[in-house]
Amino acid sequence: MGTLITNGIRTHYQYMPARCADPRAAPTVVFIHGLGTDSLASFYLTLASPVAAAGINVIAYDLRGHGRSDRPLTGYAVDAFVDDLASLLGFLDPPGPVHLVGNSFGGTLAFSYAWTRPAQVASIVSIEAEPATASWSDRIGRLLRYVSDELTKQETFASIERDNGVHYARLARAAASRLHETTMVGEVPRGPVMDSDELYSISCPVLSILGGEGQQKDDPYRVAGMLRNCRTVILPGYDHSVLVDAHRKVRELLVRWVQETHAGTLSTRGPADATPVVDSVA
Repeated sequence: MGTLITNGIRTHYQYMPARCADPRAAPTVVFIHGLGTDSLASFYLTLASPVAAAGINVIAYDLRGHGRSDRPLTGYAVDAFVDDLASLLGFLDPPGPVHLVGNSFGGTLAFSYAWTRPAQVASIVSIEAEPATASWSDRIGRLLRYVSDELTKQETFASIERDNGVHYARLARAAASRLHETTMVGEVPRGPVMDSDELYSISCPVLSILGGEGQQKDDPYRVAGMLRNCRTVILPGYDHSVLVDAHRKVRELLVRWVQETHAGTLSTRGPADATPVVDSVA
């Protein structure tokens, strides 16, 4: 584990080299976690070690305001998070374009990074995530305001502890601190957001992994319809926490995707008006 300065804040990260003869010749994944209760631990405890064992370099880090990274009062617009990632990768200097693997808000950041720095991205694996669009901005704004309000009530924490245990209640209190002691609630929804032409300019292949009961269950093909080159995989019976609850299945999909992309044998889909490719994995 290490710490470096990105845009004036300390960013905590973890680098795990591929377990192979020549890590510099291996592909690299960058794990980007979600907002609020999340940290690099969600990837470190599920995917990081097995992915490195599969011959893939692994980078994971705590977003600003999360985990062991600094928590500035302000600076939580999407482009600030994207600039942090650019600084991190500039310091670590991975071999070649990277595969961005983002969970929830982390996936949103992956899309924004690929939009602004296309030459640096080999592919995106989006887990229960969507790009920063005007509709996303509206939804995330309403969600953050609602959650921030709920986390002012002691009965909320009591309910979380009763239903999910002490650990999740502790995570909720940490999230409350982040939301109430920073400008995160107001800044995150500001984007910047992308329009349809900007989304279509994202040329790298995208794998969208969704829980069958997740946040996109009513329209699971919507993200694929925005993009030039996207494959959607639906895992029935899982909700928004599919990364943790179905981590073995997610790992299998991720490793195969990265290996095929790196080898140049990947098949996704054609033009934006083509029928999305959807796998339903039992």
